[in-house]
Amino acid sequence: MIRVILSVLGQDRPGILAAVSGALYRVDGNIENVSQTTLQTQFAGIFIASIPEKVGIGELTDRLEKALAPLGMNVHVEPLGSAPEIQPPAACEPFVITTKGPDRKGLVAKITAIMASYNANITNLQAIFKGGDNPGDNIMIYEVDVPIDINRQNLCDELRDQAKQLALDISIQHRNIFMAINRI
Repeated sequence: MIRVILSVLGQDRPGILAAVSGALYRVDGNIENVSQTTLQTQFAGIFIASIPEKVGIGELTDRLEKALAPLGMNVHVEPLGSAPEIQPPAACEPFVITTKGPDRKGLVAKITAIMASYNANITNLQAIFKGGDNPGDNIMIYEVDVPIDINRQNLCDELRDQAKQLALDISIQHRNIFMAINRI
């Protein structure tokens, strides 16, 4: 078996996941991981799958393109190479950082630049921008792995200062606290 990563993009509609999973099943492939979302009206999916070596990337791409053509979807397939030698990640703790406020250019860039300067890794970002100045219409939720060996107070202070400059309300919580407070 070889491992591949494939991305599927296009106008959201019923049947996309069925087409992808069906094409993989018909070549005796297996989905190992999937992340998919709909942004406004657009579908975006990333799949890691294993397929028999005899199938190959070209044949899988052809089959996926044929399966997804009636849905008007774009697909890209490439081999999933082995990970390069990298340093193991630093010990981290998970945080949830939420911002709300008026929409303007640079919100994500300025907040994420601070996180990057502390080597914090954003593992998930959900952002809803409806425009305008109503804070409830523009929300960003960052799930972030924060290294335990940094000065977290400095990180929080810098994020709060930047949020104030951008007229954003910001909440910074350990994920365990966030989950406990936001349980349904």
